[in-house]
Amino acid sequence: MAKLSIADVDLRDKRVLLRVDFNVPLNDRQEVTDATRIEAALPTIRHALRADAKLLLISHLGRPKGKRAPALSLAPVARRLADLLGQPVPLAPDCVGPEVEAMVQGLRAGDVLMLENCRFHAGDEANDEGMSRALGRLCDVFVNDAFGAAHRAHASTVGVTRFVPVAAAGFLMARELEYLGRAISNPERPFVAILGGAKVSDKIGVLEHLTGKVDALLVGGGMAYTFLRAEGREVGASLLEADKLEVARNILAAARRRGVTFLLPADHVIAQSVDAAAEARIADSAAIPAGWKGLDIGPKAREAFAKVIAGAKTIVWNGPMGVCELPPFREGTVAVARAVAASDAVSIVGGGDSVAAVAQAGVADKISHISTGGGASLEFLEGKELPGVAALSDKS
Repeated sequence: MAKLSIADVDLRDKRVLLRVDFNVPLNDRQEVTDATRIEAALPTIRHALRADAKLLLISHLGRPKGKRAPALSLAPVARRLADLLGQPVPLAPDCVGPEVEAMVQGLRAGDVLMLENCRFHAGDEANDEGMSRALGRLCDVFVNDAFGAAHRAHASTVGVTRFVPVAAAGFLMARELEYLGRAISNPERPFVAILGGAKVSDKIGVLEHLTGKVDALLVGGGMAYTFLRAEGREVGASLLEADKLEVARNILAAARRRGVTFLLPADHVIAQSVDAAAEARIADSAAIPAGWKGLDIGPKAREAFAKVIAGAKTIVWNGPMGVCELPPFREGTVAVARAVAASDAVSIVGGGDSVAAVAQAGVADKISHISTGGGASLEFLEGKELPGVAALSDKS
């Protein structure tokens, strides 16, 4: 059943607790260096303020492990948000407790208050009932717009919903669910999934689930070498999960049974060490010499991947094609980014390195949807129900 959206709720004069994902990078001067996640939440924030809500924002930042850590205060985030909104965004000294409750009582319609880092309390990640109740006391309506934390059952994502009358999705959350949900349940075909990253073990569930959904599966990155070895290819000193060879064989066999195109790199960029200064060569076959590591997909693989991508109507991409943080091994990931952007497909990109690649290639504006939640989007693609989504109110 569809989940209630913030657009369906009367917010006038209501205390609205909005869970956002403001886990953003800070520099040594305590300044936000990338405001992408803050900007992504602006449509929901502005809607609530225009609707005359009394808005409370709650987020985590970093990993303070349940203890107050001044370096992980949300003060820099509140300052950046104030600049973006053009109005004051005061920071509460905590996210729960009498002092915070008193500040909330003083809010007027159209005001916004940033609560302090919820992970300064161990009760957040523990989904503690006491903390959940305390958060519930602050609000009349709970809105979750933090898709990146939706796969975690925390007090600020799940527990609080037990103590509020209404729990709705924000616009960012709703957009994630719309795009990912359509890709999994009703994609326009051909449906192509592109998976990369280091390890098969990180994405077994996704591989198994998508093999039953897609028309073509393109696999690059370090995880490709376990599949190539499972096919009997020589992979040299490339990353290999020997204990996952049988899993890889089973996935390949399932793809063959279902008529799914399972494309592995036909050639590779190789080096003897993972180093930007290392000599890089092209191994122009799927075999890699002893002592050499496959660190990116090669020109033939890029061309083959691009051909399949060009024919797609729905594309999901998660994970880089190589060690893309080093320039000699970046071209495969950038080539895939450009191919996805050039396609006519509905395209969904998730995962930090993939998102960075489309930005680096200058094609982010040509992607249909860039997911804000790497781990959450992977679990969604694996077919799992996300706790932070399940806890929201259903539309009547």
